[in-house]
Amino acid sequence: MSLGPSAIRGRYYDGKTADVREVTVVATPGEVILRDAADAALVARWPIVELGVLGDSEHEAVPLLVRRNGEARLAIDDAEQRRALGATVPEITRLGARRPSTAGRLLQFSVGLAAAVALFWVALQSGSDLLAPLVPNRLQARMGEGVYAQLVGQRPLCQGEKGLTALNRFAGQVADAGGYDQAIKVRVVKGGPINAFTLPGGIVILYSALIDRAADGNELGGVIAHEIGHAVHYHPIKGLVRQFGTEQILKAITGGYAEISTLGSGGTLLLALRNGRAFEREADATGVSLLEKLGLRADGMSRFFEELLKIDPHDPAAVAGIWSDHPPTAERVAATRRPPTGAPDFTDAEWQAIRTMCR
Repeated sequence: MSLGPSAIRGRYYDGKTADVREVTVVATPGEVILRDAADAALVARWPIVELGVLGDSEHEAVPLLVRRNGEARLAIDDAEQRRALGATVPEITRLGARRPSTAGRLLQFSVGLAAAVALFWVALQSGSDLLAPLVPNRLQARMGEGVYAQLVGQRPLCQGEKGLTALNRFAGQVADAGGYDQAIKVRVVKGGPINAFTLPGGIVILYSALIDRAADGNELGGVIAHEIGHAVHYHPIKGLVRQFGTEQILKAITGGYAEISTLGSGGTLLLALRNGRAFEREADATGVSLLEKLGLRADGMSRFFEELLKIDPHDPAAVAGIWSDHPPTAERVAATRRPPTGAPDFTDAEWQAIRTMCR
């Protein structure tokens, strides 16, 4: 049975002494009247317009009713009686607000955290697009060399001078066509996997296994043009900026105990430099476009993707679906297919020098 205002009881503290008085509480249209519970003697008359509530039911077991600019306090222990008084005096309704359930508080916290992370991530994505081109070239080059040392380490490089000259000539030509204002540096690592990637500062890494797999210079040219596409759009530096931001999110969630350092380990670097589907599609389209702009053969990219499908017909990217960071290979073949027109990406002599540069 709900209690009326006349039955409300509380503990009154005058704010001057340590005494506690048991009181009854009655609300009238203009004031709240407190009387001694034992002899009904008047204890206080608080105008409703001067009432306030200290705390709330979410954080305190018993929110306190106070008279503004005064030291006195009133504690009503019974939650139902607090709600009854709050219903009678709308100005102090929150005195009787129900305490949120544990599940509700967890849900509220989870939704708030998810919203904060999502907002931070969107800002991070947009911010990296704006900030990446503004990072000084010298700093980008230094970062690229640091990442190179972490990822490649002491693995031997192919040193054939004529082959390296041909690769750097071609890569520089494509980068110039894309308006990239840094020098491109192509390095060929002996062995596998069949892979290539681009680092900040215009460093393009090719594995000799990829060169061995290419059927001709135009296929290799398509791969390099794709990597130049990453450089032109500053994808490597954007990846590092976003990884740094992700690290801050994880530190905020874990209270600073996330053991992630942007330049701390090879695994973290690979995560940072891994391009998402949007980056890969952008690099594909840009690479093909730049080759066509230069009047060079642009059909090699799609033919190399077809070679990858021959190696693994199941296509890990297609199998992984939305979880893959690369578009399905068949999709990339279709998107980059071009007619076999234009000048060769490399002369016969250059292609021969590239093929033998690791021997």
